[in-house]
Amino acid sequence: MPLWALVVPFCLGLFVQLILRNAGHLPPLQTLAVLMGLILFPLACVVITAICEDDRILISKEGILFPLLLLPALKFRRERLWPDLCNIGLRWQSTVRFQGSDYICLYFKSGGMCRLGLRNLPRTDLEQMLLAIEVWGSGCRRPPELVDFQNTLQNENKGISTVSYTQMWEEELRRRFSATSFVPLEPGHEMRSGHLKIIRQLAFGGLSAIYLAQLDGRELVVVKEAVVPANADLQASRKADELFNREARLLIKLQHPCIARVLDHFAEQGRNYLLLEYINGQDLRQLVKQHGPQPEDTVLAWALQVAGILRYLHGQDPPVIHRDLTPDNLVLREDGKLKLIDFGAANEFVGTATGTLVGKQSYIAPEQFRGKAVTGSDIYAAGCTIHFLLTGQDPEALSVSRPRELNCQVSAELDELVQRCTAMETEDRLPDAASLERAIAGIMSRRAALLAESC
Repeated sequence: MPLWALVVPFCLGLFVQLILRNAGHLPPLQTLAVLMGLILFPLACVVITAICEDDRILISKEGILFPLLLLPALKFRRERLWPDLCNIGLRWQSTVRFQGSDYICLYFKSGGMCRLGLRNLPRTDLEQMLLAIEVWGSGCRRPPELVDFQNTLQNENKGISTVSYTQMWEEELRRRFSATSFVPLEPGHEMRSGHLKIIRQLAFGGLSAIYLAQLDGRELVVVKEAVVPANADLQASRKADELFNREARLLIKLQHPCIARVLDHFAEQGRNYLLLEYINGQDLRQLVKQHGPQPEDTVLAWALQVAGILRYLHGQDPPVIHRDLTPDNLVLREDGKLKLIDFGAANEFVGTATGTLVGKQSYIAPEQFRGKAVTGSDIYAAGCTIHFLLTGQDPEALSVSRPRELNCQVSAELDELVQRCTAMETEDRLPDAASLERAIAGIMSRRAALLAESC
């Protein structure tokens, strides 16, 4: 409640009382002026407050809605559609931190422009805005320096340091001329009779890749691709196809608020694809790289959500094993809730066809490493993920994780829970996700009780 909202009505009441008590003795013009001022002042304050509090840019598939303060520069047209965006200007001097003179400028065909200071925009929000411009504002002119800036910003948000040209060249050679014949799809590639268009690669490795794509020219989706190598025998290829289709049908049936929906699956030109919901947010690996190890209370709240997700997945008939539960596949949304993404159906598909293991070694349970993933394998990966969130370091592969050895602020109780989750043998771990959920909730309640006693 602002101060004027308390003072002005009080003064107005006193003045009205003064008028009533001294009716006929006060000068009418001055009395009317003061009375109108006391009435108009709060109205003006309400309008000014509404304008000042409207400080967010809203982006949708149709266009951009700007704050009221920017109306004069926009020729008093607050909402602009994507086809109206014609050009983008950029002033950017340093990659370390944005200067006060750094800005991005949006120009529109119908007149008007909007200059946004880079220092006033969070980097993750800025990255999302540039991605929206790239996808929905494809008709505007994007200068080369803007593309370089966007790539640099994405690398910084993912914690990737600047690489030399030699490293870039070597990585490109490995990507295009690897030992396998797998070549990922290029941006602009169209699928499903033009209904699906690849925007860019999100991840790539081995015989699979993940892409950001556009469905029917509007909706953003994620495409996960898996390829059986050409040298695979016919029996292995058929088995992999059968496994992929079975897994995809199971995943499409999943309905959980903290799980990215699998929208569809299809095959095209000898490759199999999963179509997944696109989640706007930052994955936990990026978050930890930017902000360091997270407080124990925060990690416990996230871990409780993860345990609930696993309880739902493992409760399906047959149980759904994620197989790739890592900080990279847990996205933190703006409302503070986690979203689990990137199911491992394609991973098992590739592994069956090639006889190899696909996944992130630091988070793979011993039995999964031997090719026999069970529900306990996800419990192991959950323990490894908690270790990373508490320490900022990936756990040692195929070992029991002890986060307290790297971060002395971790409580002994949580350290013991992580050890139980990452035990080498499945019978030594927590028996199921429900047990993990209860254990985490117990730690949280005991910590809350201790805090209440200390206060």
